[in-house]
Amino acid sequence: MMRGVLITTALTVLFLSACQSDNNETAMQKTSNTNISANYKAAKHLSQSLPEIRADLNDGKISSEKLVQDYLDRISAIDHNGPKIQSVLSLNPDALDEARRLDKLRANGDILGPMHGIPVLLKDNIETKDNLATTAGALALKDNITGRDSPLAAGLRAEGAIILGKTNLSQWANFRSEGSMSGWSALGGQTKNPQILDRNPCGSSSGSGAAIAAAMGAAAVGTETNGSIICPSNANGIVGFKPTVGLVSQQYIIPISSTQDTAGPMTRTVTGAAMMLGAMDNQQIDYVASLDANSLSGKRVGVLRFAEGSNPDIIKRFNAAIEDLKSLGAEIVEITNENPEGENLGQKSYDVLKYEFKATLNEYLASTPDTVKTRTLSDVIAFNQDNADIELALFGQDIMEASDALGPLTDEAYVTGHADMLKAFREGGIDRLMAKYNVDVLISPSGPVPGRVDPINGDVWPSWAGAGGWAARAGYPHLTVPMGLIDNMSVGLSFMGGKDMDSEMLSYGYAYEQATKHRKEPSYLPTAEAQSHIEKAMTRKD
Repeated sequence: MMRGVLITTALTVLFLSACQSDNNETAMQKTSNTNISANYKAAKHLSQSLPEIRADLNDGKISSEKLVQDYLDRISAIDHNGPKIQSVLSLNPDALDEARRLDKLRANGDILGPMHGIPVLLKDNIETKDNLATTAGALALKDNITGRDSPLAAGLRAEGAIILGKTNLSQWANFRSEGSMSGWSALGGQTKNPQILDRNPCGSSSGSGAAIAAAMGAAAVGTETNGSIICPSNANGIVGFKPTVGLVSQQYIIPISSTQDTAGPMTRTVTGAAMMLGAMDNQQIDYVASLDANSLSGKRVGVLRFAEGSNPDIIKRFNAAIEDLKSLGAEIVEITNENPEGENLGQKSYDVLKYEFKATLNEYLASTPDTVKTRTLSDVIAFNQDNADIELALFGQDIMEASDALGPLTDEAYVTGHADMLKAFREGGIDRLMAKYNVDVLISPSGPVPGRVDPINGDVWPSWAGAGGWAARAGYPHLTVPMGLIDNMSVGLSFMGGKDMDSEMLSYGYAYEQATKHRKEPSYLPTAEAQSHIEKAMTRKD
């Protein structure tokens, strides 16, 4: 089911779809607004990684009640006020009571699991039995309180996690219009990027990415159809992991695609992602135990040069990452000029999603409580037209309308397109590359440096970097880990592999992360021009 698709009008790039100085990674020390980061800096325990928070809870250095209250205070101070990140859409009214209950259990020596007493956020297309609506950011679903736990929420709860609240998202997981704004929803407004506040946080799991970067929770869950975990993790400077499709149940998550949808963890470290995935997949797999700082030694790493993009600063950091991998004992294999095997794949992939969106959303809406009056995609389209001043104020719903015009999943166009697309990106794509070049993992940049939020033109993206569309369409695992800053904006390094290579991708990313530790706290700059070297260059010389 689910997730955001990043879309451009170029269907072959369905995935969403000035040279800086060598010193721009340290530009935050040179900015004329050095007080901004300090004003919004999180207290130590809030800025800690998930495993560090777990250790402090276990050692009695902090209680779950204190942790929840501090997150709630921080959300009030900088998410709903202050810079107004607008990453958290709703809060669980029972979170503090649950924290007190878990503290009592801990005091009695009863630890439910590795996530005991840890507050986490869920993207607001994921159901939880807490007193929270699951809305996809849409006015039509504002009363969608189902009382159901999605299996991933149940898994987190069983290990002791506290559902702190729901995060904002690109409405309907960014599958409403080709003119959409990533990070905008009718209910949540526009999520901001905490690194530079007017920059695109990327969609559709924008709220989850921004919230974890800005320390609004210990960890979050995002969802992806094509790029919507990886892109916001890249854009907001955190770790994001899209697992093999099917590893995490799609049940009770507002869907887009039965072929590509998956939920995945969005965290500050790879270890945190492994902890989250272990609770979410309901398979009793200890992904943390498989993490090995030496895991890249002797491994053959396929470098997807055809996906490095044209931004010289991204290429510079990508090349530096390759040198880091070499120092960790990896053997580098250059891969150039490769394409998935098949014809008209962009259109076929897009059509598959539109067919599946109609079918899976109609099925989901039919299962919602009577408080939800939109029971089909047609109903949603009509509702949006009736509430155009709210829902259609910035862009339309052309993708929804195109999806609704399609037939059932028995249509020959769907059956053929679905088979061709999977074959192209699996055996004709990632499987072929890994076998042809005899490599253990594929790497690329995770995405571009995002442009400004643009309510007039919608998403405006620079030349793309990355090959996440391959992993998304194949349904294969994809991890992004920060690999450096470009003028206070983070860029990530992607690790992609074959079906069910989830543990391996996490371990390879962990080895790189431990050797480099590139993740930085966000600077909360209002604009890029707030940095002195950019401001100076932008100012007329009299």
